[in-house]
Amino acid sequence: MKLIKLLSLLFVITGFTLLSHPSAYAQVNGNGGNVGIGAMLGEPTGISVKVWNNSNNAFDVGVAWSIGDNDALHLHADYLLHKWFSDIDQGALAFYYGIGGRLAFSDPESEIGVRVPFGLNYIIPDSQIDLFVEAVPILNLAPDTDFDGNGAVGIRYYF
Repeated sequence: MKLIKLLSLLFVITGFTLLSHPSAYAQVNGNGGNVGIGAMLGEPTGISVKVWNNSNNAFDVGVAWSIGDNDALHLHADYLLHKWFSDIDQGALAFYYGIGGRLAFSDPESEIGVRVPFGLNYIIPDSQIDLFVEAVPILNLAPDTDFDGNGAVGIRYYF
């Protein structure tokens, strides 16, 4: 239980650090800032925050509710790398992949795991909005070692 409390504190600190740390790099979305907040729908469903470090990497944090086998509060943080498609007529489209961590608080047991997200991110032209779809294999480490998965579609507004 002490490990879960410690990891929860780290997720909260990481989230506030990401929100308060402005990027020194050029904005990926020319009309908005480098911080986007929005919603993700899927497993889990909740709030998504993405902070761009530069045009090729970003951090994302999620706070969501999982309605799978066990109802659970789900927290995750990921480091993402983006590979941009060059033949897009309007907007910008990137394939992304990364690594991160997940905490799922449920009754009777909470889970800690490693996430490996991959997906597509589309920045709508002349707007401050992006759309994404992702699939995330998860290796749960505690209380038992097993495999799990998440998936979501979402939208974020950049400021």
